[in-house]
Amino acid sequence: MSTLDLDGRLAEIAARPTTRRGVLAGAGGLVAAAALSRLPLDLAYGAPVQFSADPFSLGVASGDPAPKDVVLWTRLAPEPLRADGGMPPKPVEVRWELAKDPGMRRIVDRGKATAWPSFLHSVHVEVDGLDPGREYFYRFTSGAAASRVGRTRTAPVGRVNDLAFAFVTCQKWEEGFYPSYRAIAREDIDFVAHLGDYTYEYGITNGWGPRNPQLPPEFADETQTLEQYRLRHALYKTDPDLQTAHATHPFAVVWDDHEVVNDYAGKDATLLQRRANAYRAFYEHLPLRSESIPHGPDMPIYRRITWGDLAELSFLDTRQYRDEPPCGYGEQQRCAATLDPRVTMTGPEQERWLLRGLDRSHARWNVIAQQVLMAQLDHDGDAGDLFWNDSWDGYVGARNRIIQHLHSRRIDNPVVITGDWHSTFANDIKLDFDDPRSKTVGTEFVTPSISSNGDIPVYGPYYGPMIKFNPHIKFFDGDRRGSMTARVDRREMKVDWRVADVVARPDARVRTLARFAVEAGRPGVAEIQT
Repeated sequence: MSTLDLDGRLAEIAARPTTRRGVLAGAGGLVAAAALSRLPLDLAYGAPVQFSADPFSLGVASGDPAPKDVVLWTRLAPEPLRADGGMPPKPVEVRWELAKDPGMRRIVDRGKATAWPSFLHSVHVEVDGLDPGREYFYRFTSGAAASRVGRTRTAPVGRVNDLAFAFVTCQKWEEGFYPSYRAIAREDIDFVAHLGDYTYEYGITNGWGPRNPQLPPEFADETQTLEQYRLRHALYKTDPDLQTAHATHPFAVVWDDHEVVNDYAGKDATLLQRRANAYRAFYEHLPLRSESIPHGPDMPIYRRITWGDLAELSFLDTRQYRDEPPCGYGEQQRCAATLDPRVTMTGPEQERWLLRGLDRSHARWNVIAQQVLMAQLDHDGDAGDLFWNDSWDGYVGARNRIIQHLHSRRIDNPVVITGDWHSTFANDIKLDFDDPRSKTVGTEFVTPSISSNGDIPVYGPYYGPMIKFNPHIKFFDGDRRGSMTARVDRREMKVDWRVADVVARPDARVRTLARFAVEAGRPGVAEIQT
């Protein structure tokens, strides 16, 4: 069997991560293993190679911490801005080690994985049999090359008294550096929740922006092909501060729209092809489990992370399954169709998964991690019914079902964390947003962008005049870049608004400019004076 035949028939199964016992994951694992056993060694398991440059140029990462396992990721790319990463078109052996110490002396597990050319020589390893609630360290080697050492951790079980995590969004590479990731790498947190817009699809103009890019011509066009999406992820991953954040903390990553194309919805043929290309590149470059291996334009990515009995985080996908906004795209007058119960943001199956999970949760805090603004944002007050329909304001019936469920089922301490808006909000979630006296049933925090829009004031002037029409919005800022850090205990959740002075410099100062609190048993946000 040739390498090409192997890629075509077995790569999707074989690219699934091996557990610590070396068994290929998935229902086809035994078939794949039997087929692989009949192949020459350099095809079955990958052969060592000699590299002309560091093959770990895109760093290492871990993700989706569970009590007994975690995902480890890397990709071999000695020339990361080439379409093939500077790698030969054959499988390559990669070794991995997991230890209890950063010096990698107390090894607890090790193994081999295969970097397949059909998956751009990316490697996803799910290491199981670990101890809950502790940190581990890991590294990869291939040939004579070794990666940096990464740090990860597993989730705890049982009674848990504290949790700390950062949540981030919107990191358009050409519009600014990532000082917030530099700061996040230094924070004492358990993981990072990335809420989407990890990459952007727009063409990049050489010489424009604070990074003053000088890129190959492939980057000038909007991303559409698989090769273009792969190159865009590789470009972003060359940033040293993003690499360090990934190497320091496990990430839980979901997408928004720009990983494919701005404000996408629906299922026309052109979009489905772009989705297939974009989803594959997304999987190849992030620490995701085998359950998320894409199948053409379909890729399951909604999932949960549970932190003992303290917190459960439900990560939603508000892009792949949504209907086209019934009242039209963008800023539009609200129409009756947005109340249609058949119109969905999440798709019926994901919505049922969310609501069932909330019902069954025994966690003190129930966090819904998702992409677009859930609270209402009335643009014109009594003058009309003008709303931005890419958010939940375009899917009012679907939003009402979720909010009513939080209320009627008395879900413990619901908090929504949101990305997308390049702005900062702290909102009360109301049963009826048009009535300020309506019951508050939850809280929403919208994290600012890491770099998107750069240091140019855009959304402050745009959204600022609207805030007076929305008394449930307790805090707003439209023009600062940064992140949020949540620190959770059994009595309250405190959220720090962490802001970079500028994103025109990678070493800019990052400060806490505001702090918010939600008290357990009392939904709604309060600003803490700092």
